Amino acid sequence: MADELELLRRANPVPAGETRYQDRPLDHHAERRLNQLLHGEQGSRRSRRSRQARRWAWSLATTAVVAAIALTLLLSGTTTTPAVAAPRPLVVEAGSAAVPLDEVAERAAASGAALPLRQGTHVQSWSLSMTSGPGARPPITLPEERIVRWKADGSHTELVVATDPRHPGRPVITDSDDTPRTVEDGHVLSRQSYPPSWSDAPPRARPPHNAARLRAYLDEIDTTGTLRTPELLDAMAELLDHWTLGSRESAALARVLADAPGLRPVGEVTDRLGREGQAYVYDDTEHSVRRMLILDPATGAVLGLEDTVTRNDPEYGLEAGDVMSYSAWMR
Repeated sequence: MADELELLRRANPVPAGETRYQDRPLDHHAERRLNQLLHGEQGSRRSRRSRQARRWAWSLATTAVVAAIALTLLLSGTTTTPAVAAPRPLVVEAGSAAVPLDEVAERAAASGAALPLRQGTHVQSWSLSMTSGPGARPPITLPEERIVRWKADGSHTELVVATDPRHPGRPVITDSDDTPRTVEDGHVLSRQSYPPSWSDAPPRARPPHNAARLRAYLDEIDTTGTLRTPELLDAMAELLDHWTLGSRESAALARVLADAPGLRPVGEVTDRLGREGQAYVYDDTEHSVRRMLILDPATGAVLGLEDTVTRNDPEYGLEAGDVMSYSAWMR
């Protein structure tokens, strides 16, 4: 119970000085945060870690955990070298045609595809952990695969596996349960079942397939108050960590992304799962990060999102070109 109380205190969904909730139900924002704490805290921990890393918000606690990872690697040893190196940025195919987002949105709307919307997700992710200060060790990449499936009664299951498709069969590093260690490829990190949970607030609420309504939906996911392109990409990732979009929803999302300032087409790429797609780049100069969005050019479906550091940071052992995080969504 102590852990749950501490989560509630930190989140503070209903401030003490707030009078709107006296003898009244919570509004959808407070209800959404409360539901996340009660039912989705563990399942969303890794996606939050990636998005926090994109903002370079590293705490002393994170530093301590990563130091423990490095120490564990030094002391434990392994007969097979674990896959710890950060992936290199995806490379756009030289001379490939860059398809504008407007055109992708039009293709998706006219495709006639009928893939259904499905609650739940299947995502392969890589997130970079690092130490700072004197004696800092090289950054370490933590690869995971997560499958979330919902049932008709509102309950759901979550399976998290340590695996890196770039290095099949090799041990990988994990920090699950705050116990940094190397594990075998395919090792089950967690298998959880959650009781029924209903919510009418995004991202739990069913996403619309109308572009204007989907934009408003994504705006509700974001808590910063200003849905600029970086926040839009974060809200999109949060949506995809809860839902596998159908054809109509993907077409609507492509239209929303087509209107995002600064998101420019750069050409064809092959993602880390071997899928061909079109790449769109946003240069987040505020956080020294290059964000690459990868879409299926025929359906508008989001295949992946890559964040790459654009400047050296000796304090954390980062070099320009290091991949900070990467997510690859699958059906």
